[in-house]
Amino acid sequence: MQRLLYIYVWLKRIRHTCGFGIQSPTDYWLVRYVINEHWPYYQYKTLGKGDQWLTRKLGRLYFRLANWRQPQMIESDGYHDYFKAGCSMANYGSSTELIRITLEDDYQSRLTDIYNKVNDGTVLIVEGIQKDICFWQQIVADVRTGVTFDLYYCGIVLFDKKRHKQNYIINF
Repeated sequence: MQRLLYIYVWLKRIRHTCGFGIQSPTDYWLVRYVINEHWPYYQYKTLGKGDQWLTRKLGRLYFRLANWRQPQMIESDGYHDYFKAGCSMANYGSSTELIRITLEDDYQSRLTDIYNKVNDGTVLIVEGIQKDICFWQQIVADVRTGVTFDLYYCGIVLFDKKRHKQNYIINF
């Protein structure tokens, strides 16, 4: 059943494949070479053995994001193997560099805390944005956020104020 959902989502978002329609070279590069990178990375053979397809798909994305950002500190309550494989020097704790939250427990107050500490280099991953679409739309519309990427299974928020505010729907 999950495979049918995956195919449905992919077909629904087919016009958003490979960064089509993205005018910003920086955003296009991020979509093409980090988010939708399909070349096998050096760690793919060892990562995610036994994981379900969605866990492995998101984990590989988090691996590529950590590999791209190379943060010193990561704030996440899961996917530690994937993040650590992407940046072996990273530690876990309160971070302003790479933050992952899920839409569970008191996620709205947690986001308020995150907004109080972000800077231009912060990358926020919001997992499960389809569980609360209104909440995701509030994040996209918030003046404190910059460029956002809707990947259906998760959202990525960049806080760089030098870039134009934009929301991209990506076929991930």
